[in-house]
Amino acid sequence: SLGEKRELSKIRVFSHLASMASRKSAVLKNNEEEKQEEEEEEEVSDSPTEVKMSQIIMPCHCNHRQELCVGQLLKWIDITACLSAERHAMSPCVTASMDDINFEHTIRVGQVVSIKSKVNRAFNSSMEVGIQVSCEDLFSGHHWKVCHAYATFVTQRKETGERVLLKPIVPETQKEQLEYSLAAERRRVRMLHDDIIKDLLTHGCIQQGDSVEFSNAVAAEKTKVESVELVLPPHTNHQVNTFGGQIMAWMVNVATIAASRLCQTHPTLRTIDMFTFRGPSQIGDRLLLKAIVNNAFTDSIEVGVRAEAYQDLGTNRHINSAFMIFEVLDDHGKPCTLPRLQPEPLEGERRFQEAIARKKIRLDRKYIISRKQCEVPLSVPWNPRNQVYLSYNNVSTLKTLASRKKWRLSSEKDKVRLYSLEEKTMLSFRVDTEVDVPAHTAFSLLAELCNRPSWDTYYQKCDLIHQVDDDDFLYHVVTPSVHPRIHQDFILLASKRRPCGSGDSYVIALRSVLLTSHPPTEGCNRGEVLCAGFIIQDTKNNIYYNQASPEVLPYISSDIAGLSTSFYNIFSSLLRLLPTVQRHA
Repeated sequence: SLGEKRELSKIRVFSHLASMASRKSAVLKNNEEEKQEEEEEEEVSDSPTEVKMSQIIMPCHCNHRQELCVGQLLKWIDITACLSAERHAMSPCVTASMDDINFEHTIRVGQVVSIKSKVNRAFNSSMEVGIQVSCEDLFSGHHWKVCHAYATFVTQRKETGERVLLKPIVPETQKEQLEYSLAAERRRVRMLHDDIIKDLLTHGCIQQGDSVEFSNAVAAEKTKVESVELVLPPHTNHQVNTFGGQIMAWMVNVATIAASRLCQTHPTLRTIDMFTFRGPSQIGDRLLLKAIVNNAFTDSIEVGVRAEAYQDLGTNRHINSAFMIFEVLDDHGKPCTLPRLQPEPLEGERRFQEAIARKKIRLDRKYIISRKQCEVPLSVPWNPRNQVYLSYNNVSTLKTLASRKKWRLSSEKDKVRLYSLEEKTMLSFRVDTEVDVPAHTAFSLLAELCNRPSWDTYYQKCDLIHQVDDDDFLYHVVTPSVHPRIHQDFILLASKRRPCGSGDSYVIALRSVLLTSHPPTEGCNRGEVLCAGFIIQDTKNNIYYNQASPEVLPYISSDIAGLSTSFYNIFSSLLRLLPTVQRHA
């Protein structure tokens, strides 16, 4: 196992190779893989931060359609997540932000909603809490997922003004280790979220002209909603601050009214975009809630909501903003076509265009992060605007592959071990060996992909196309092909990560992307890499490193013995090179 204790300064090397069985089989629904993922999610956990809440849905929790109000669900989510955060921090905590929430199903009167939360990772004074929401029909016994979310909580400062420093989370199960590792990646995406929208608007990468006048367009002014709420003791938490879930519930209420004024019927809330709490409010505050439809697309509506707090003659304090996406469903549950919107001049135009940018980001995330591994084509078009999500998906896919269960030892030679994992449409390999080289030295060598031809004979050529930033690079790789006199080439995105904190890995993740400046050429077969890279982990002077190389190697059709020999020769070459690099470091 990854956590096994070894001698000091030992490196354990793994390799994972994922390859499509065939393009025809790749497009089939992979029910076996989905079932396996569900089984892995059921891994038993004894996390001390885990909190569970179950609520039977009563009429007082529902709207006129006897469906659970999303605002009420958000209250329960926030309470459960806060209890997890405070159980770990052992001090008062407040909600700092909530990632995107996609509501897959509605919940009706008489059904039971179950909410489970636990802290995935603690940083200095903030922590990520993962939340899973599911529903149960008591009469049929049927269970289904409703949504999942990630919330960030921060500790309250002590009376002296000092910050409460959080103790680290110690993941126990493989799923907890994976969530712990990916929490750092999600934090990176949160920090860049606002910059991505600004970049889209600045560089004009969104459609202009959608805001022209239409004969049947609804004026945005008609969708405006304002509501004032007085914060009373029942609306506050145990810290006498306005309960974050209550603020979210009030915001959902005004957003629903605004969307209803556009479509003139009862809409369904589908998505809440990532939002951040900018400041607290207390008992006696008046909360001014403002909502307006920012844009109406073919079958969805974006409503912007702003919450401001004030007391008597004091100035208004902006404490939160959120963007909520609504749909109108017909009798068969299909989205209806919606009226167009005529935005207000100036500020309305700005909101109109920003809504287009946010929709593009949502589509990018849905396409890149949520798509199944068996979908074809494997490569996703690369551009600077979807780079953050491609990079996240690149790293998370490699770590997910590394955490898979049921790896089987196929062969072993001189402590170089080959493992395989067979799934319905996927064949994966892992190679494991040990060397006496520090992790940072191995990372410095392997992170420079242009050096790989010096030790990997299947990398005939590797050229850097573009350095996106300090962590992400685009390469053109040429390898031999199974066809005589024809080479195979790849356009690879390499995402490189240094450890963010204790227990983190060095990561070099690779995946294919489509690049308009480098289309396929004659004389070369353009290949696709689904998941590749290296994971180098240093734990208490015990160092591990992983490699994954899917579809890059032409011997994928060879038998296991041939694969073992090929891997052995490659790693033998690498092991001879690493000590040389260490001596010159």
